[in-house]
Amino acid sequence: MNIALIGYGKMGQIIERFAIERGHEIVLKISVDNQEDLTAANLKKADVAIDFSTPDAAINNIYACFDANVPLVVGTTGWYGQLQEIKNECLSRNNSLLYGSNFSIGVNLFFHINEVLAKVMNNYPAYDVQVEEIHHTQKLDSPSGTAMTLAEGIIEQLDRKNEWLNELNGSVSEDPLKADQLLIASERIENVPGTHTVIYSSEVDEIEIKHTAHNRAGFALGAVVAAEWLQHKQGFFNIADIFNFK
Repeated sequence: MNIALIGYGKMGQIIERFAIERGHEIVLKISVDNQEDLTAANLKKADVAIDFSTPDAAINNIYACFDANVPLVVGTTGWYGQLQEIKNECLSRNNSLLYGSNFSIGVNLFFHINEVLAKVMNNYPAYDVQVEEIHHTQKLDSPSGTAMTLAEGIIEQLDRKNEWLNELNGSVSEDPLKADQLLIASERIENVPGTHTVIYSSEVDEIEIKHTAHNRAGFALGAVVAAEWLQHKQGFFNIADIFNFK
């Protein structure tokens, strides 16, 4: 495939390496230094685009790919407040978009295990649950998209939780956490690719499941695999659509 990389930072450079290793060609690289090159004419050179930019740039990048009719894989998070709007636009214009909070195979296995555990925990109300996430200080959004996906998976399966709240670097809300609220505790520490933990605690013990990324390679490879999967499809997809954990 010919691939356009939108967001050519550390992640974009690792994606480039995996794409080339898998026989693809990078025909466009967009960074903060050449935003003016994100045109329909340049995008049309690509069979698919991969976006790992910033939350404030993601929506414009998505619409640019829609205008060029180029399938797009979006790994950027922090824009999900406009998810329904983008889905409607994608489907009405017969475009193709695949998004995900995390493209790592291991993390998507973790998402599945998280939902299975949450469903089981409906039978054990003595356990309360929270999500903890740690990322590098360059990560702009909080909580991470991965942490939000974990929290939403718990809320979907665990009847006693209805919404999540985020605390960053130990900040404490003025209002105490309600019983139906799920805490996402976020920390930002230098040189941490990403650690996510789901903790169920009772008065007598604790159950913990954790995913720790050693580097960004798993995310990058997953993004290239997602682009390969999306190339000849039409519609609006989530990374979970690629996997079959049944």
